[in-house]
Amino acid sequence: MERKLRTTPMSDFQGNIKTTCLKEKQKRKRVGVIGAGAICSLIASACEKGLVKCDELVVYDSDSNAAEKLKGSTRFPVTLVPSFDRLLAAHPSVVVEAASQQAAKEYVPRLAEANFEVIVMSTGALLQLQELGSKVHVPSGAIGGLDALSAAALAGVDEVTLTTRKNPRALDMNNREEQLIYEGSAEEAASRFPREMNVAATLALTVKPAKVKVKVISDPSVERNTHEIHAKWRYGEIFLRFANDPHPENTRTSALAAWSAIQLLQKLLES
Repeated sequence: MERKLRTTPMSDFQGNIKTTCLKEKQKRKRVGVIGAGAICSLIASACEKGLVKCDELVVYDSDSNAAEKLKGSTRFPVTLVPSFDRLLAAHPSVVVEAASQQAAKEYVPRLAEANFEVIVMSTGALLQLQELGSKVHVPSGAIGGLDALSAAALAGVDEVTLTTRKNPRALDMNNREEQLIYEGSAEEAASRFPREMNVAATLALTVKPAKVKVKVISDPSVERNTHEIHAKWRYGEIFLRFANDPHPENTRTSALAAWSAIQLLQKLLES
């Protein structure tokens, strides 16, 4: 008896190939970044060195020249996308907002609604947004001790002050003597200095509903971005001081702020 061989239609082969490719694509661990500046550059470097375990960066920046420069500066796989929607379509495991408060206001709510893990660097924007859920993460930024401050806030904080000193270059100033350029609330500080004082917003988010009093000093005698925090709470006082070198590619950003994003990114990708 002649046995008939069972054949599989070519369309089935093509369908299987497409399914396999889709599964392989979904297995790839991608990190999305909004903004191709100093923080994105550090993330790319950390990925290249294996500090951040992912397969590819997907970068969106409205400035295509900045995006191309970023891609050309690293050997790590970087895909540039022309729109925010194309970034979403790449299905990154985590998205890092590292652009501006305006970008955070526009994109973070959409990312939260789509259930993405999001790291927000422009934390000043979060003071103006509604609660966005547990997948929106704030790194410690240019300061630390946030766990202690958060615990103190649970018991009751009477007063929190933040005094920030920066070299005039970081504030687009040229004064030759120390000058107090701002004194007021953390909310107004983050709004008035959207790129320089996200640290005030991070502190305000940590101790809310307590209010944070902020002083910003332009001081030509300092080269490091210095933040001093004094909190009076129900059972004592907390004193914290941080003197951070500016990021070499952006004097407005402390190097510690950029590295705090790397640490949080590591944690989210490993969870």
